[in-house]
Amino acid sequence: MGDPIIEASETGWIASHREQYLSDPQAGHMWDSKPAGGKGPIPTLLLTTIGRKSGTKSVMPLIYIEHDGSQVVIASKGGDPKHPGWYHNMVAQDEVTVQVIDDEFQAEVRVAAGEERAAIWEKAVELYPPYAEYKVNAGDREIPVMILERIS
Repeated sequence: MGDPIIEASETGWIASHREQYLSDPQAGHMWDSKPAGGKGPIPTLLLTTIGRKSGTKSVMPLIYIEHDGSQVVIASKGGDPKHPGWYHNMVAQDEVTVQVIDDEFQAEVRVAAGEERAAIWEKAVELYPPYAEYKVNAGDREIPVMILERIS
């Protein structure tokens, strides 16, 4: 790819999943969530942002949910009390790059709120039950539900 990837880690399961997705998008799309407390294979995408401080490209594999023709990602950071770095990067940009299998596109980002957020959150917990525990662990932080709307 050329550009350094700085988000998350250069080693470990996130880096391995990212590399698998980049080399074989079909195989990388479905992530086995069982080792992390999930029910089994669930869909993931690659989110590319530009670091708001570093200016460096960052590629992060994330679980996603389909909602009204858009993809939705959950900025859970495993229930950490702080938002993940990629969340801060994406809200600082006008658009991000999204890859679902071999479909790469630009997307605008918006934060779901109110009833829409509640409905999506319910679908997210159904897909990946550990989100319910992450919500408890996050304390006062409301975990952002981010909608990625394809730019035509």
